[in-house]
Amino acid sequence: MAGKGKILLLHSDPGERESLRRFCQEVGSVVIAQSVEEIAFLPPKTPIDVLVVERRLADPARLKAVLSPRTSVLVTGPDEPAGRDFLNAWPVEYFVDFVPSPSTDSGAERFLRFVRKATEHARLKQEVESLASQKASPEKIRAVCAELKELKTFINDNVIRELEKRVALQVRYLSFQRRKQKTEEILRQIYMANDVSSLLDTLGDIKRLVEATSISFYILDENETLGKYLKPLVWDDAYLSHHEFSRYIALLDSPDFAAQVVRHREVLNLTNFSLDKRLAKRYVEHLKNPLLSLLGVPIMHEKEVIGVLEVYNKLLKGAPSGQGFSPEDEQTLRSLSEHISLAMTKLNLIQYDALTGLLRPDPFFDKVIQKINEQSKRRLETGGYAVVMGDVDWFKNYNDRNGHEAGNKLLRQLAGILKSSIREEDFLCRYGGEEFLFFLSGVSSLEEACLLTERIRKNIEDAYFENEELQPRGHLTMSFGVTLLPRKEDFYQRVNKYELKKLVEEADLALAEAKGKRFYAPRVPGEEEKESTKNKVCVFDREAAEKERRVAVFDREKREKFEERRKHERYSVSTLLLYQEDGHFRVTKTVNLSLGGVRIYSEAKLPPAAPLDLFLILENKATPFKGEVVYSQKSRPEAVHYHSGIRFKEMGEAERQALEKYLAAFAVKPLALQAPSSSISERR
Repeated sequence: MAGKGKILLLHSDPGERESLRRFCQEVGSVVIAQSVEEIAFLPPKTPIDVLVVERRLADPARLKAVLSPRTSVLVTGPDEPAGRDFLNAWPVEYFVDFVPSPSTDSGAERFLRFVRKATEHARLKQEVESLASQKASPEKIRAVCAELKELKTFINDNVIRELEKRVALQVRYLSFQRRKQKTEEILRQIYMANDVSSLLDTLGDIKRLVEATSISFYILDENETLGKYLKPLVWDDAYLSHHEFSRYIALLDSPDFAAQVVRHREVLNLTNFSLDKRLAKRYVEHLKNPLLSLLGVPIMHEKEVIGVLEVYNKLLKGAPSGQGFSPEDEQTLRSLSEHISLAMTKLNLIQYDALTGLLRPDPFFDKVIQKINEQSKRRLETGGYAVVMGDVDWFKNYNDRNGHEAGNKLLRQLAGILKSSIREEDFLCRYGGEEFLFFLSGVSSLEEACLLTERIRKNIEDAYFENEELQPRGHLTMSFGVTLLPRKEDFYQRVNKYELKKLVEEADLALAEAKGKRFYAPRVPGEEEKESTKNKVCVFDREAAEKERRVAVFDREKREKFEERRKHERYSVSTLLLYQEDGHFRVTKTVNLSLGGVRIYSEAKLPPAAPLDLFLILENKATPFKGEVVYSQKSRPEAVHYHSGIRFKEMGEAERQALEKYLAAFAVKPLALQAPSSSISERR
């Protein structure tokens, strides 16, 4: 098919038909029909390359007679989910896709992209048909080769070379055909993906298609501590759990191959790494095989990078080779990345957690603020709101016994149960790791919020989870902390993410009470929590907490003895902390915090008396500190993480004031009341 393609536009609405005609003219010549019957009266010239058809008229049984097998079909209409379901009625030999009617500039650009791809697909099918008509059978090839051997001594060497070129061309064509079939199969799987797991399942086929040793898949993420960074969902063929992300992330401003792909929005194809400063530590230490070649491709959405596809070590005859990836591999990976982008947009990975399918924290807070503002403007009497923090009991025990993949499966199952346990007007997000955050609407009191949360707790307790019999109590449970939003008009006038996160801290403190964590009594490193704790719903009562703070002022004797024993009062505060190790910053959370130091979990043992550069996240601001390791030990031999105690050193006045101000909010243990006795019964 030389030049532009021929496009048949079948639409009954004159206005929509004229709008679509203008777009289609940019790609090829356009023929218009208002009904299927009218197609039969069109001039029988060249076959139709692309049919753009209104979904109401897209009946494959009626259209099959007027279409050639090479015709690509684009169904258009306003309802995209229903339109895609309709595509299943078409025979598999047709290239059929759905594109929404263009109503905006971005919609028009998307429509043109789909039409161009459909035209290109038709062109490729015509070329394949043309080549197939010239293709010799395998038996004939073998016969030709036998004749060549017999006649080789009688035929001029130039003729032999020409014949060998033709045979090589035939072999190359057969290889192209096999590659094309594999590509079409992968595209089919990408567009059939209805969740993140099924989308990631296509990565193995992509890796084999370009003949790579392994593959990684990143999505672009952002938080207040690190800014924008690349988070790998799959690293070196391995599906990562939440606790493993920090080891493999790539900051966008760091010297790193994947980060450069994002910064420059271009393909990166490399074979020589000896003096390359972009060879980050994670490539050297955490890839299964030494890096010989790398191909990285950006995943684009509307001119913005939303992820990266990266393959390592080109295979030659089944073994890793240093020759690198070919331009054909580049084109294949670039083309597949465009389709992966559409699938990611459909699954909305920008707003939703890739593992559980729940909202991510930032979109969660955005929806909460939007809902509060809308209901405030409408003056709806819908009661109050509550924030609930939930945490899986003994999740680390489950992960250590059953592996990270089992832990990921558990989190996906939990997400489904939690989502079905809340009401339509409530919101739910995965806040991090095994923590889940809820926003409950229309609650009139702490008791009502607690009863709603108790129903969620009971649903988890009654559900069956694989390997739950290995948990400390023989079944899997969750604990919850609840707090109400203040009933003050000025709070709703200034509501923002910062104010909401302060409420999350209140819910987190109530959750700590539900899990049996102590605020005043010193905890011995490695000491286990009591068996009678957890699997509870506790609430943060703001008024009662204020009363307890006033009472605590008069209890001087007890407080002075306690402070004398510990020098600085310790608070069970969980906030982000960055510490420098081997020239790289590691991200962790604090276990407890005081003016004198901090206790954290660390992946590796920290050397005693070692100086550390620290950044504590205090009220959404990274505050620098100098520290010194006091101890670093495991709570038990089989534990994965180390408990590490760090003493603050050389603290400036500004840093001390920031820390004192932050700890002031936790100066008194909150009154975390258990839920009504009728609703917190322990499982027998």
